Amino acid sequence: MKVLWMTWKDRSHPQSGGAEIVNEELGKRLVRDGHEVIFLVAGFGKAPSEEIRDGFKIVRLGNLYTVYWKAYQYYKKHFQGWSDVVIDELNTMPFFCRFYVKERAILFPHQLCREIWFYQMPFPLSLIGYCLEPIYLWFLRGYDVISISESTKQDLMRYGFHEKKIHIIPEGIEITPVSNLDSIEKYPVPTLLSLGSVRSMKRTADQVQAFEFAKKNIPNLQMKIAGDASSVYGKIVLEMMKKSQYARDIEYMGKISREQKVELLQKSHVIGETYVKEGWGLIVTEANSQGTLAVVYDVDRLRDSEKHEKSGIITQLNTPKGLAQGIIAILKNQEEYARMRHNAWVFSRNFDFEKSYRCFVDILLRKKNV
Repeated sequence: MKVLWMTWKDRSHPQSGGAEIVNEELGKRLVRDGHEVIFLVAGFGKAPSEEIRDGFKIVRLGNLYTVYWKAYQYYKKHFQGWSDVVIDELNTMPFFCRFYVKERAILFPHQLCREIWFYQMPFPLSLIGYCLEPIYLWFLRGYDVISISESTKQDLMRYGFHEKKIHIIPEGIEITPVSNLDSIEKYPVPTLLSLGSVRSMKRTADQVQAFEFAKKNIPNLQMKIAGDASSVYGKIVLEMMKKSQYARDIEYMGKISREQKVELLQKSHVIGETYVKEGWGLIVTEANSQGTLAVVYDVDRLRDSEKHEKSGIITQLNTPKGLAQGIIAILKNQEEYARMRHNAWVFSRNFDFEKSYRCFVDILLRKKNV
């Protein structure tokens, strides 16, 4: 089987996140089983226009804004009639390939945007995207769909998608859960972790403010922030950290390796997640697998990855103070911390990319839309 996969970014992109991990974990398993996979993605910086990674091919075109048009042109010139299936990934914006490809097309949404438009795109593109999203989703409702969350399925059905055409695959994590929690050594003082690119839609500034509120109640609390902060928003957050009255207790680590990521997830006591909207909340499940609890904003999809007061805390208010209250609640009660930590770790063991892949490839191999 030949798979042409149109998506916004690849995993090497400075702004890559959980969606790119999912894509490439599935992609490399397709290649492992003898299938051919080509990703059409946005270019960035000095990245090569073409690259082979884990057996699949990456073709980089234009930038985050022009990749949609460039992908259409590239398909018409090089890939028309080549593939058995085309995956149109919706991560902010779909490629609308159903309207021009001759092959079977499948929509793969990680999340619908709505308010994300105002965080991810400059004005007036943000307003245009927000207003157009319900309209173009209506026109895409004939797609077969693969999704990783029940929340996304429910969103799509509200826009006219047929329930029988929406296929849910289980989420996976690339990090192997620890064998037991007793083997994990935490930092000597309570530590809040912020992990991932410092972007406006992640609302990292809220996490810094939450840390400041929580520290008044937990004096020895420290914070570690890891991820790319080269964006305009990232620089604002870095300046905010420098000016904080607790600047000495906030460590910015920049971009980190996979090994450093695992170490942080194991040694930290709690991780904060404040996304405007999420596809699943992959980092929450990864943190749980390494023995770290999460406090998350009450938003779509994070509700799927977090079970309130069972495996972590979902805030009552999506504000820095609301997040701080959750952090304090987790760290102040060691008995409850241990109970939820164990539940979260057990829950995380249900997520495996091999399970995801088996469901995913089964859908791709189907000859007709259901």
